[in-house]
Parts: sequence; structure tokens; C-alpha cells
Amino acid sequence: MGKQPTAPEPKQRSRVTEGHPFPLGATWDGLGVNFALFSAHATKVELCLFDSDGTTEIERIELPEYTDEIWHGYLPDVHAGQVYGYRVHGPYEPEAGHRFNPNKLLIDPYAKQLVGELRWSEALFGYTIGSPDGDLSFDERDSAPYVPKSKVIDPAFTWGTHRAKRVPWDSTIVYETHVRGISMMHPAVPENLRGTCAGLMNREILQHIRELGVTSIELLPVHGFIEDQHLLEKGLRNYWGYNSIAFFAPHAPYLASGHLNEFKEMVAHIHDAGLELILDVVYNHTAEGNELGPTLSMRGIDNATYYRLLPDNKRYYINDSGTGNTLDLNHPCVLRMVTDSLRYWATQMGVDGFRFDLGTILARHPEDGFDERHGFHLAVRQDPVLSSLKMIAEPWDCGIGGYQVGGFPPGWAEWNDRFRDTVRAFWRGDGGKLGEMASRLTASGDLFNQRGRRPHSSINFVTAHDGFTLHDLVSYNDKHNEANGEDNRDGTDNNLSYNHGWEGPTDDKKIIDLRKRQMRNLMATLLFSQGTPMMVAGDELCRTQKGNNNTYCQDNELNWINWDLDEDRNTMLGFTKRLIELRRTYPILRRGRFLVGMYNEELGVKDVTWVSPCGNEMTEEQWQDGNARCFGMLMDGRAQATGIRRPGADATLLLVLNAHHDVVNFCLPEVAEGCAWTCLVDTNRPTNFAEERFAFNHLYVVTNRSLLLFVLETKGNKKEVEK
Repeated sequence: MGKQPTAPEPKQRSRVTEGHPFPLGATWDGLGVNFALFSAHATKVELCLFDSDGTTEIERIELPEYTDEIWHGYLPDVHAGQVYGYRVHGPYEPEAGHRFNPNKLLIDPYAKQLVGELRWSEALFGYTIGSPDGDLSFDERDSAPYVPKSKVIDPAFTWGTHRAKRVPWDSTIVYETHVRGISMMHPAVPENLRGTCAGLMNREILQHIRELGVTSIELLPVHGFIEDQHLLEKGLRNYWGYNSIAFFAPHAPYLASGHLNEFKEMVAHIHDAGLELILDVVYNHTAEGNELGPTLSMRGIDNATYYRLLPDNKRYYINDSGTGNTLDLNHPCVLRMVTDSLRYWATQMGVDGFRFDLGTILARHPEDGFDERHGFHLAVRQDPVLSSLKMIAEPWDCGIGGYQVGGFPPGWAEWNDRFRDTVRAFWRGDGGKLGEMASRLTASGDLFNQRGRRPHSSINFVTAHDGFTLHDLVSYNDKHNEANGEDNRDGTDNNLSYNHGWEGPTDDKKIIDLRKRQMRNLMATLLFSQGTPMMVAGDELCRTQKGNNNTYCQDNELNWINWDLDEDRNTMLGFTKRLIELRRTYPILRRGRFLVGMYNEELGVKDVTWVSPCGNEMTEEQWQDGNARCFGMLMDGRAQATGIRRPGADATLLLVLNAHHDVVNFCLPEVAEGCAWTCLVDTNRPTNFAEERFAFNHLYVVTNRSLLLFVLETKGNKKEVEK
């Protein structure tokens, strides 16, 4: 078993009573603090109290009671602000799945705030590094000097008249960003606040986001996470933060003030700007890694319960996350921890929704894989708080049957990588993409139009934090990740990108102009498609990562947004605002029902008609033409907007896409109830928003690789038209 730690001479002696098993965590009630920790296999739990900065242990107290697998005790002499950690005793039997080592100070899984940052040391590991027995050995060094500590909080915060803004799904536009990246280079943010919640709540930053027209900020992980040792050794950082260790606590460096209320104040400012806040959350694994990883929290509290282990050899971990371990949400207490965390962020921190990293893992059974009726999905759907929030899944992981796009149950939205890949390939000029493109423009009904799910279930994106930026997507054929120190082996090779004749920066005006138009094409396709668009912060400003498609470890200008706006960035910004304004103005671009192309005999209309360049409805032969790269999407505003059988009252729009390398003469089709077409967008003219009008059957010269949007002028509003 190894030597057990000796408690230091106490510097204070607190009273302790039995307390209660609920709620879990450290709960201050105004008189004292109740401590409760779940562990099904521990034999003893010691609570360690530290001074205010977490450097000196001042007392060690054995929790006196054990009820329903929860260790608990109440300390009337302890108050909010107390720094603490746990030492958990039990068998050290890795081959049986148990890795208890009371020499290791452990973070409370329910800690609401962390003090200090992790400092890498061999003492953090439950086994002795270098021992011939490997992780079967037992390390007796004290890890307390190196591990972050937990902190008791005062949860009081007066929200006043604050009310969260609930944005309807059909009006939602997600803006994915990062707490650090968005403010690190903003001139209006004081240097001491940059990269923090206080920086993000800056008035000018929120004004930019609001004026852009998006509705919902989605932040990359803000849960407490640790910096990877191998990255620090190379002078890099875990910038993205997908390495969580504390599901209830904000990442300490994101709080400039050191106070928890800073996060809540940020939320209040976001809501006051009329925006929602969605958090990217990582409940599929923790920062403790595989059997060779450090003992920081759950591994030392109850490894056999918290993690999925190989059934025939519990020394090793199931690694569906690709990061070394996988949380076991099949266990009710682990499932409870996750749902408790979600409710905490929603009710106490004011968050409006969540995006679940590698969401398939959360609903996987060991025997038969992903299950839409898994306890996690059932718990979310029946919960009166969680079921009312925006819940977004990344519907894949690296486990068996891990790809589940369209497979999540009603109530969920999902990242749609099929949209990303199809749109990229189409605008790159790949052949044979018309049919697939039509499906993606209509919210991927082939995937999501089932069981009453709505178009908003498809989270459409062309770029995300993971991969090329919009600028780099049209500027590089290959990834350029040398700065990551992995000899350019990391990051995907399947980018579906095109440099248009030169790799990276160029002075060739033709290439530059074409790249700009392609960025506009991609952005317009995203914002004019049915479903929920998600854009990445900085794409509206032509942000570049210099060809790096895996910037997870780059906490520098490669990831930070450059707010120095030149003519090109201003042009792209203005164009993006125009697109979002049109999406908001014309409801048929964001219908709550799937456009399916069926003829409604009662109303005498089709909700969507696919138009060839000759102005007629597409034929089967034209759909199968591998050389065709231009077509139109006619959305009839008279089609039913809801299930009530009555004509719609929306404007009728015509979207024309030409991915051909040459111009195409497109015949503007004749439509009943109309008399002409007005051009709202031509990506070949990014700053000329003059709405020209054209007669039916006019041959519009569609520039190579460009997109257009027309609105039908009705007979009751007849105006002069171009001949």
C-alpha cells in the first residue's frame, strides 16, 4: 500500500459535526460550511484546510459521516473564502481499477472556484515515475504544493432586474469566440483586463458583436482546466481549454479580479446587449489522462466509478475521447455531477445554453454504443431547467459508432459537418455536388427532418475554432502547423480548401480579388441557408492563422483577433452585416419548417423549386450532370409558414450560386403573383448595395464563382425594371 501521509501540526482546531450528504460540494449557509464528497470505494476522507493563498495547510479533519456513498461533515468555524482540498484513503489496486493515494491533494469535483495554478511535478502522480513497476508503484510524495486548491464561495449575487434574453431558435445566429482571443488586442480594453471576462464585457466589444447582428455568443471552454506539461516544455499553452478538471469553476486566469462575480457581471453585460451566452463544455473526459496521467481529482476520489475502464483489465482506460480517459455517465452519481454542473451554470451563472464537445460519448452504453434514450438524454429532456435551454451536440467521437449526425433525439441541435464539407467542396469547384448542396441549403432534411425536429436542429458552419479560418480556407491548399512543434503532423489534411493559384500571401490582384469573393460566397451561403448558422469570431474581419488549422496551443496573435481594420476588413465586415440584416428581414431564409419541394395543391405552390440557368425547373439529368456547377433556389413566400393551412405572407426569394470558373448567363424565372426581380446581393459587388430591378427572363450575367440573392417584386408593388 505504501506509506500514508502524516498530517501537519494543526494551526487551528475547528469543530466538526455530522452535517448532511446533500448538496455535494462545499456549501456555506451563513453560519458554517457543509462538506460532502461522493466516493463509493474510499475507506476514509480527510478535509484539508489551507491559508488564503493555498500555500500552507492549517488543519486536517476527517469527515465523520458516510451516508449513501457520500462522505460529509459540517464545520461551523469555517466561512466563505476558505481554501481546501481532499485526501482520500482506500485501496491502491490499479488492476482492480482503484488508485487511491492520500499523499495526493485532490480538487473537489464540485468546487465553485479554484485558487492557484497547477505546477508540474513528479509528486502529482499517484505512482513513482521511473519505477520498473510503472503505474503499479505507489508514490509517497505530497502533491499539495503543486495542485490548485478549491475555495468555498459566497453564492450571493444580486441580478436585480436582469433578465436573460431568450432568442427564438429560428432567429439564432451563433458567434463562436474565446475569452482571451476576443479582447487580447482590442485597443479599448485596458491591458490588465485583456483576456478575461472583464475584457469580454467591454462596451466596444459587445457593441461590435451586437451591431454585427449575431444573437448568441458561444465561448470555448471556461471550466477550470490545466496546462499540458508537454506544451509548457515547448513554450506553448493549452489555448482552447479542452482539458477540464473542474466542471463548476471558471478558469481562474479568466477572472481579472479573482472574484467569481466577474463572470456573472460579464453575463449581465452580454444579456444587457441583447445577446445570449452559450458555453462549450467538456464532460467527455478530464485532464487526468490515462493510467500514466496525474492524480488531481476524480482519479484519487474514486477512479473505478468516475471513469470507464476496460472490463477485462481495469488498470487501463477506455479512450473514446482520444485524450486518455472517458467519464462514465452510465453511473448515476457521475451523471448527477454533470447535470448538477449544467444546472449550476444555468441557474446561478446565468448561461443560456451549452455546446457539448464530443457529445456522442455522453450517451454511450458499454455494450451497444450510442443510445438516444441514454440516461443523459432522458435526464436533460425531463429537467425543467435544462430542457428549456439551447442544447447543441458535437455529434461524433472516436469510439465505435461515434458518428451520429442527425441521430440525437428531439430537443437537441447538432453541429452539421456535412454542411461544412459540402459547401467547401462546392465552392472549391468540385463536380457532382448539386444534389448534396441542395440538401445542405435546406437544413439537411435528409438528416434532421424526422420526429418533429425543426430546421434549427442543423447547426450550419463553414469554419470553427478547429480548422482553417475563412480567410485561410481560400488561401491555402495545405495546413501549415509548424509552429505547433509536431513537424506539421497534427491537424486534419482533409480541409477541402483552395488557394486559387498561390499558397498563402500573394500580390497577384486577380488571386486576391477571387479569394475575397470566395470568402463572401462562403459567408453568404452560411447565412442564406435554412438552419442555424454558426460563424467564428474574426471571420467577418478576414482573420488569418497563417495556414495553421490546429491552433489549440497558440496563445498569441495567431489566435487573437486583430481589431486594426483596414479597407479589406471593413469591406468584409460591412458585407457580413448586410447578409445578417437580410436574413433577419426575410423570414423565408429562416423558416421554422423544412422546405421539401412538394407541391401543395390546395395553395398551388411549391415551397422550394430548383432552377437551372435556363430559368426552368431542374431535371433529373441536370441534377446528375457532374459538370454542372450553377443552379438556383427559388423559395416561395406563399408556402405555408406553419402547420396551419393558409398561404404564407413572406417575400419570395431566388438564390443563385455559381461555382463555375467562368461566367454563366442565368435566366431569371417568371413567377406567378410577381412582375420582376430585385437584386439584393451580388458577391461580385461587395459594397454596391443598390437594389437593381430586372424583368422576368432577363439573362443575368453571373460572374464566375459568385452568389446572388433576388427578391420578387409583386404586382401590387410594381416599379420600373431593367430591360
